[in-house]
Amino acid sequence: MSAIAAPRPVFPFSAIIGQEEMKLALLLNVIEPRIGGVMIMGDRGTGKSTTIRALVDLLPLIAVVKDDPYNSDPERYELMSEEVRLRKQRGETLEVVYRPLPLVDLPLGATEDRVCGTIDIEKALSEGIKAFEPGLLAKANRGILYVDEVNLLDDHLVDVLLDAAASGVNTVEREGISIRHPARFVLVGSGNPEEGELRPQLLDRFGMSVEVHTVKNPRQRVQIVRERSTFEEDPVHFHQKYKDQQEALRQRLVCAQKKLSHVTISDELQLQIAEICGELDVDGLRGDLVLNFSARALTALEERDTVTAQDVERVAVPSLRHRLRKDPLETIDSGYKVLKVLRRVMGLPEAS
Repeated sequence: MSAIAAPRPVFPFSAIIGQEEMKLALLLNVIEPRIGGVMIMGDRGTGKSTTIRALVDLLPLIAVVKDDPYNSDPERYELMSEEVRLRKQRGETLEVVYRPLPLVDLPLGATEDRVCGTIDIEKALSEGIKAFEPGLLAKANRGILYVDEVNLLDDHLVDVLLDAAASGVNTVEREGISIRHPARFVLVGSGNPEEGELRPQLLDRFGMSVEVHTVKNPRQRVQIVRERSTFEEDPVHFHQKYKDQQEALRQRLVCAQKKLSHVTISDELQLQIAEICGELDVDGLRGDLVLNFSARALTALEERDTVTAQDVERVAVPSLRHRLRKDPLETIDSGYKVLKVLRRVMGLPEAS
């Protein structure tokens, strides 16, 4: 019997150079999933996929009910499948195993059945049971659902993903039979704007939007190439080199998740956030919510108890830039426009 090869180490999150906005947005979504995911737009070859996979490798293992296809949490009812919930209510002892956080890739050619799952009508009618084959949304529960080139995905599939991401539940209905299961995941999309943009109403459903650009600094480019080459030559040794940094960041995330519920934001800051969103003519209240959630997550990550104006400033651009109405005659960058309004409302000095 041949031995099973150990999985190849993933490029460490702590070793990724640059792209600070993207890294911070991903970390904040892990701390506070209610932010609503991240849309990453930028040039090819800027480390989008590498960073997402590195993030999952960084995160601690999660407790799941053994042999459950939905990665059910053994303690939290809202993260349990219906079957596990009933077993829990009957007082059964649930066998628990620890697994890495799920990372599910959604291929561009996926069908709706592949994404949502399918109901076997014939079996349901003949045997009187709800025969359900779980899809990608079930596998992504409590994890990350990653859609590369999301701007090329069929609109109806994007609608399905965003509805599930917003509600935390996937519902499949066919011939009068309905199946519901938990589908709480962080939705991460990436794409190249040269290949087309997302419809504004869909882009708005992503909590944060970040832009990544090719590094121009020659010294930084050389450093990136060297690090990548070293990793390719000996990934195990390279991973060992960053072991302490990875563990320190992992502990920061765990502490931040625990601390989040104790972080406070003043009424004055919340009013200023509302004024900023109003002046930027942001539709709805999603921008207000995301800015509140992300500022609190940043405060927790930095091990503080109270949100400051500087915290709001640091997360305002990725939280709001994609919610501004497009004006073809506008020459000001959307990120600069967000900061200009924010600094005026909050009385912060203009950047030099």
